[in-house]
Amino acid sequence: MPATTPASSHILLIRCPDEPGLIYKISGVLFRHGLNILRNDEFVERADNHFFMRTELAGELAAEDLLQELRTTLPAADIRLSDNRPKNIVLLVTKEHHCLSELLVRHAFQELNARILAVVSNYEVLGDLTRQFGIPFHCVSHEGKTREAHEVEVQQIIGQYAPEFVVLAKYMRILSPEFVLPYANRLINIHHSFLPAFVGASPYAQAYERGVKIIGATAHFVNEQLDQGPIIAQSVIPVNHTHSAAEMAQAGRDVEKIVLARSLRLVFSERVFVHHNKTIIFE
Repeated sequence: MPATTPASSHILLIRCPDEPGLIYKISGVLFRHGLNILRNDEFVERADNHFFMRTELAGELAAEDLLQELRTTLPAADIRLSDNRPKNIVLLVTKEHHCLSELLVRHAFQELNARILAVVSNYEVLGDLTRQFGIPFHCVSHEGKTREAHEVEVQQIIGQYAPEFVVLAKYMRILSPEFVLPYANRLINIHHSFLPAFVGASPYAQAYERGVKIIGATAHFVNEQLDQGPIIAQSVIPVNHTHSAAEMAQAGRDVEKIVLARSLRLVFSERVFVHHNKTIIFE
């Protein structure tokens, strides 16, 4: 007999061209396997007639048998079954602590649905903070090296851990397409994207000079076009003329760390589908 596992945390993920009766067909297969649907979310992207479905299941589950029948029933579908276990991740950082601190604390209290295997940085600045949480810290200096040479060293460190995701927790170096490619839809960045006109090293000083009224952040998957990858989560907070540049920067750090943590929670709980250059998210 095929091995069965308790499905208290199993999640079924399906994407395929839309057609009449999809939910009926899928639920029929689940019923025949004696599974109970605890929660179901579905969406049709009408622009290209594409169907997305996320289903939480309960019951004794024979994974291979279930997947085989689903794939026979829906031959054009991309079907995945997740046990919703914590994801293995590596964090990349530079000098700013706010995102790293947020993730380390959430990790310590098991709020991320992830295991932080290591932190890698091009400076030693955040080493002591990381080690206080019992997480390995690797400093790979970029000084005197080409970007390519430095990236090879960083990739070698990451490769030792074979993470499922790599998170740029304010990693302030531009990554080459060659670095990004192996981590398609597995490399997540946080960016002060609600300040799109302000680039360079001092975006909040520029924002202060312009008198902006909102400060925001965007978490997104990284692709070869730098900050143009599929968006996972965004948020803004209001500011006004009474805020100094330093206060705007602090507000920016506050929103960045919350948006990054929220985006990781969505991704690691299997709530995000990447479709072309955008995301379908079931919250």
